[in-house]
Amino acid sequence: MKMLNPQRRIRLERRIVGGTNRWRFPQEHFCGDLLALSQMCNVLNIDLDDALKNPDRLLISKFQKLLSENIANSGTQSGEADVILECLGFKWELHHPQIFQSETLAKLYLTALMQNIKTPSRELNRILKAQAPKKIKEKSPVKKIIITLKVNDPAVTRVAFALALKNLYMDEVEMNVDNVLGVLASAHILQFNRLFQKCVNMMLSRLTPCTVKNFYLAGCKYMEEQLIVSCEKWLAMNLVPLVGTQIHLRHIPQHLLHKVLKSPSFPKKCCFLEQDTGQSWTPLFLCLRLHGITSGKDLEELRHINFFPESWLVRVTANHYHALENGGNMIHLKDLSTQALRFGLLFRQEYTTYSERISIYGYFFEIKGIRHDATSYSFSMQRIRHTDLECPSPICEHSAISLRTERLVKYEIRAQTMVGGRWQEFRTNQITQKFGFVKPGCKSHTLKIQTVGIPIYASFAFVFPAS
Repeated sequence: MKMLNPQRRIRLERRIVGGTNRWRFPQEHFCGDLLALSQMCNVLNIDLDDALKNPDRLLISKFQKLLSENIANSGTQSGEADVILECLGFKWELHHPQIFQSETLAKLYLTALMQNIKTPSRELNRILKAQAPKKIKEKSPVKKIIITLKVNDPAVTRVAFALALKNLYMDEVEMNVDNVLGVLASAHILQFNRLFQKCVNMMLSRLTPCTVKNFYLAGCKYMEEQLIVSCEKWLAMNLVPLVGTQIHLRHIPQHLLHKVLKSPSFPKKCCFLEQDTGQSWTPLFLCLRLHGITSGKDLEELRHINFFPESWLVRVTANHYHALENGGNMIHLKDLSTQALRFGLLFRQEYTTYSERISIYGYFFEIKGIRHDATSYSFSMQRIRHTDLECPSPICEHSAISLRTERLVKYEIRAQTMVGGRWQEFRTNQITQKFGFVKPGCKSHTLKIQTVGIPIYASFAFVFPAS
């Protein structure tokens, strides 16, 4: 019988590790020996999980440890460069200790080293001997290796890249807001973690209306969560007070703006005014007339923002509920000057008549302004029936409706305009009046004014006393 000659398979060389029967294949990164890998990671101070995910990191760290044990930065480094880096149209001369601070340069160097020599371990010994203190003044026998790095990130400029390489040699290198993005991009390309975190820390402390957009986009580009979250929180704090003056909506990425507007501005566990940074603002916000917010939807939005203490909003809601139960009586409001609910009109040049309709505790009013001639105006308010409203009406939707024929109201009407750089102010006295549905009892006193100023800002302040 004729025997078939099977194809000979290439057999990997195996060798025993230590005093056990564990076998390893020297051609592989880990050689299939997890125990030996764990021991090696302990020696090199590398996390085992990281080594499994990134085998090159283990090789780089091994070389770096060997170099660091033989080279001291203070006075033992040869003045002659060991490696030439070609990048961005320049040639940069670098030394072994600095190369291994950058994972990217270390990989390029080791790859070039493996390609140029047959016995990497012998070449490594030559490198170490060349860098030893007794050999400092002698010419290094190691041939300079040329490595090439291609950069596709437009944020990496020659100046920024030079600063990044300078950080390989110095702990303190001056950076500013103008070049920090380029240095960050360079640190990312070089995988120079110490410098990358240094740039992030600088950006966290330099958030302004001018930088928040670019810093946020950089955080998204390099997946730096700490920077992304900080930009979102900064914008949440500053969007309202600075919008239109220092922050312009067209300069904010749409997805960032959407995320800030949709999410709460402050942590759920504690509102802003109850935090240490917000307590100094409490007296100022105590002056706000939160009771003027009568929409349940608006109050719920305030809870979502988490700016005011929950007890404040509960008190406002409770007072609204009590007023509804008592026919609109606002027994918690005593002073018209400081506690009244206020509504306003902006009477412009093109108007001859302008009015708006308002609703409060089931009562509906129309506030109106009329121009009689070029300089004569009048402003008044009038109670109307809910049936007089156009259906569906925004002010009537989900609104209570009071069937009481009369409502006692204490009110004041004001108007002001600027003439020749000075404000002109007009006002009625504080008037208490019963409003019904039949004339003349349905209409307030009229504020008549004479002015050449335009536009005119008219305000209507009122409370519902107990009746």
